[in-house]
Order: sequence, then C-alpha cells, then structure tokens
Amino acid sequence: MIYTVGETAKLLGVTASTLRYYDKEGLLPFVERSAGGIRMFKESDFEWLQVIGCMKKAGMSIKDIRQYIEMALQGDDTIEMRLEMFRHQREELRAQMEELEHTMEMVEYKCWYYETAKKAGTIAVPRDMKVNEVPERFRKILRELRKVPEA
Repeated sequence: MIYTVGETAKLLGVTASTLRYYDKEGLLPFVERSAGGIRMFKESDFEWLQVIGCMKKAGMSIKDIRQYIEMALQGDDTIEMRLEMFRHQREELRAQMEELEHTMEMVEYKCWYYETAKKAGTIAVPRDMKVNEVPERFRKILRELRKVPEA
C-alpha cells in the first residue's frame, strides 16, 4: 500500500512538515516519488521513519542521522560504525538520564521543603532544620545545597 505525506504523518504521530523537512535534509533517500514528484511512502519505509524519530528523540543531530542512513544504505561494511554510533548515543542518553534523576531529586526535595513550610506556616522550619532532621532521602541534596562553592 502507498501512503501520502499526510497519511504517513498521521500514522506516525508527526506533522507533514516534519516529514518534508526530513526529506529536504536528505533523511529519506529511500522514499520513492511519483512521476509528478509526490512522495510515496510504503509500509517498508515506516521502520526507517520510526528509527529516525527515535534518533531525534535521543538527541542525535540531523547530520548524524543522515550519516547513519548513508551508512545503512551502504550495507554490511558499515555495521561496526553504526554500532559505535548507537553505543555512543546510548552513553549520552545514560548521562542525560542521570542528570534528570538528580534534577528530579532536587524538585522532590523542594516539594518536601515547601510542604513542610506550608504545614508549619513558615519556611523557617525546613530552612533551619539540621541535616539529620531532614528525611534521609533528601540529605544528600541538602548537603549539596548548603555547600559553599569554591571560588
């Protein structure tokens, strides 16, 4: 079955302009066109499009995605390079996830801080607590917040 840009976009949950942009950037060399130049997406193109979407969500640049597609179209000789590309991105994502987890802990701490202040009617209560009076899960964050940066 053949799909239009609009139909493909709807099925993938992206905008038609996103697909047109991908094509303009050279990410869709596998998509055929009609004699009139209309993009004709096949079901076999959907896996490519989903991988492209995943790579974008993973933070990969258009340039890197284009390079990946070019390597994939070259065949088995580029397997090792493609593997390394994904290993590198995996490490980037792990680092981002660790940073997000730390950020979430900070936000959780601040929620606890203001919930405690609200119950007490003043921020003086959580502000003046000693580290051992704070719930254990927030002590590391509190120590980090109270640490004076070195000049």
